[in-house]
Amino acid sequence: MLHDDTIFHKLYKPVKKLLPVKIAGFFRSFFTACITPFYFSYLNGHFKSSFKNKSISRTGEPLPWYTYPMIDFLRTRLFVDKTILEFGGGQSTLWWATQAKRIISFEDDKDWFEILTKKIPTNVELFYITKDSREKSLKEVSAILDQLAIPAFDIVIIDGLSREDMINVACSVVSPNGAILCDNAEGYGFYESFKEREFKRIDFFGHAPGVIFPHCTSIYFRMNNFLFDPHLLIPTRK
Repeated sequence: MLHDDTIFHKLYKPVKKLLPVKIAGFFRSFFTACITPFYFSYLNGHFKSSFKNKSISRTGEPLPWYTYPMIDFLRTRLFVDKTILEFGGGQSTLWWATQAKRIISFEDDKDWFEILTKKIPTNVELFYITKDSREKSLKEVSAILDQLAIPAFDIVIIDGLSREDMINVACSVVSPNGAILCDNAEGYGFYESFKEREFKRIDFFGHAPGVIFPHCTSIYFRMNNFLFDPHLLIPTRK
């Protein structure tokens, strides 16, 4: 959508013609300041997510609980032949299920695991990990991954469990041209754990569905990563 094709610009055009330039400019600035936050909240589903207390689009479809800049970035990429590993299941699991070939997800909240089990489609394998101790959780994750014997994952998401412990696991199983997505990347030791590794990083800072304060979702990747193909079109808002 072109910026001058929105309903707001169409409504402003007659005002601009009828009123003096300074007064018309004042009305434009005033309504821009007032309307933009509400329009953003409606357009992205932030408004609905806030009331439903879950991450959804404005039409009620599941969204990952990442920042909106990250969600918009991922929407423009193709994952139809990709295998995803997720530490921390939820709305993101349901979203990835519509995008990717196969999803392996680990969750350590028993109640949420049982709810999510009833919703996941056939291309998702969801595993419950106990929270008795960090060491036990790590052993359970490693044992399941060994049993699955998947050579490498195209995308690994760290958004749950003991994030610090999952960093080493993620780095060992991500494919050479794959990527690791870290939500709430400003914490959980992500910076300290990755700074001596060979990964590059891009930060997607902004608001997330139903959340007041902005935070950061980051991508760690190696060279020749499939997410950054320069031939992909630059997206526009529809």
